[in-house]
Amino acid sequence: MKLATTYMGLNLSSPLVASASPLTRNIANIQRLAENGAGAIVLPSLFEEQIDAEREELERGMSVASDSSPEALTYFPDPVLFESGTRPYLDIVRRARAAVGIPIIASLNGTTDTGWIDFAKQLEQAGASGIELNIYFIPADAALDAGDVERRYIDILRAVKQSVRIPIAVKLSPYFSAPFAFARRLQDAGADALVLFNRFYQPDIDLADLSLVADLQLSSKQEIRLPLLWTAVLAGRLKLSLAASTGLETSAEAVKYLLAGADVVMTTSALLRHGAGYMATLRDGLVTWMESNGFTSLDEFRGSLSQRQVTDPAAFERANYLHVLQSYGQEPSRVTSRHLRGDFAIPTGPQRRHELKT
Repeated sequence: MKLATTYMGLNLSSPLVASASPLTRNIANIQRLAENGAGAIVLPSLFEEQIDAEREELERGMSVASDSSPEALTYFPDPVLFESGTRPYLDIVRRARAAVGIPIIASLNGTTDTGWIDFAKQLEQAGASGIELNIYFIPADAALDAGDVERRYIDILRAVKQSVRIPIAVKLSPYFSAPFAFARRLQDAGADALVLFNRFYQPDIDLADLSLVADLQLSSKQEIRLPLLWTAVLAGRLKLSLAASTGLETSAEAVKYLLAGADVVMTTSALLRHGAGYMATLRDGLVTWMESNGFTSLDEFRGSLSQRQVTDPAAFERANYLHVLQSYGQEPSRVTSRHLRGDFAIPTGPQRRHELKT
């Protein structure tokens, strides 16, 4: 069974990618994920704010009692030489690359141009196979319009792209007004891949003590619909790679994303719930589905249900909206691939493989 794929120019043995999470901070977990079928690992994000805070704390500690013994400060090296916040992260990059034979993708979340560029260079030097730009930005400033937000993403991408040679992925928010056009702009600015989508963690309100609650809510498979839609719309229309993220709880969601046209599928919540060994369950489920339907490689079915390939492309757009509303409570309508015959429940085995190729 051939599960090999290409993502952001990197050769992967599997389309299953462990996305950024506390799980991928640990080398033992990274090794176990690789052993159980992960095609690549995305490390947790390196946050510029955290690095700045650690550097400021270091500088405060070094300046204690400086008035009483200023000559003592001459014994300390320049604080910049400590690389206080980045050193542990860079060490994880190096150790992970040495421990496994699959791509290790660093995740970077900066706040300034200098931070994005400097940290990207350090990640490349440490051996990262690629960088995922986690531009976690909520435009709460009323002075910002949609153009300002898009320019921020483009400027960050261009700055980082010009500073390193390794491939760059951009993790997108699902809230852009024109995702297709913006995806093309990112492609033109040098993006090697897009990750659909960044899942913003949103506060809740505790009615008992009237306070805001910030907690981590893991995703569920019910959240697959939005990234599935845009994966299907963009697939085959862009030269860059597409990574589908959010809602991948079982191998069934992985198959759906691949049918929609994703080059890789990413999961965090399922691995946090079930552990690194669950990657093998996802891989085995994907292999079982492929075997039962007569496929021997991803290319034989990937993208067969993208918007470009289905018999009714309007199923992804407004034209189908009224029909969906009017058909509530009835049997869901089916839209097949242009390469398939009949209902969605088509024959399995060699016959199905033949139909895909004709």
